Amino acid sequence: MSESTTPAAQAPRKVVARLLEGGQVLHLLIDNPKGNVLSLEVMEALRAALVAHRTDPAFRHLRAVFLQGANGQFSFGASVEEHRPAQAAGMLAGFHALIREMAEYPTPIVALVEGRCLGGAFEVILACHFVMATNNAQLGCPEIRLGVFPPVLAALGPIRLGGALSERLMLTGDTIGVEGLERCGVLTTRLPDSNNDDVLQASLTWYRRTLAGLSAFALRQTTQAARKHPVYQMALHGALDALERQYVEQVVPSHDGTEGIAAFIDRRSPRWEDT
Repeated sequence: MSESTTPAAQAPRKVVARLLEGGQVLHLLIDNPKGNVLSLEVMEALRAALVAHRTDPAFRHLRAVFLQGANGQFSFGASVEEHRPAQAAGMLAGFHALIREMAEYPTPIVALVEGRCLGGAFEVILACHFVMATNNAQLGCPEIRLGVFPPVLAALGPIRLGGALSERLMLTGDTIGVEGLERCGVLTTRLPDSNNDDVLQASLTWYRRTLAGLSAFALRQTTQAARKHPVYQMALHGALDALERQYVEQVVPSHDGTEGIAAFIDRRSPRWEDT
């Protein structure tokens, strides 16, 4: 496995960027203990790393981006603390900017999912082009249990997962495993239940078999073409905008939206008023 550092590696060390396979694969590792939480800082670092490799002609040989979480967990999700009223609007704007960057990225993004992949992290993998997961993966969006809802799942879920499964996950907060990803056609391949390095090696084996021999130019053109379908454009630039406004204007100032977040942070049961 050839490896080199990249300019993006100078970003906050909560996101470690390195080039593998002679510059053909960009590996982004989320390393934010505990649980690789997607704080706004992490979201911005991920987006910065992607933008740096999208716009620099030096990376024209790039054929794939691997996104992985450190220490056997993909991510517990977006920071619950940053869902508080004073921070929610800024956090959502930053998160949705990352989602759009990922969903419309010209090089295929591959999510390597180990352990928990919840809330905003599950929404992140919906924006990826390939999803690989270990047998112990747990995926879902528990936002409704906090009195809020997941805008990206609402926008992209029906496209990526199917309408019925997307609604069930949104309305119940249930999780699914690797079998659920297989049934809805999202899973690309299963990964070994082992350590981070073994997971990465298995993913690189898949890469060498599938993408390595293709033209990076053709991959960029085809990846962009696949996401130019009107259903994606409407989801990312119409529905997601409307859902963000709904969240900020109706959920954030509500009693139950605020109470659910506060109760989670205080580690107590929420006191719903149904408003």
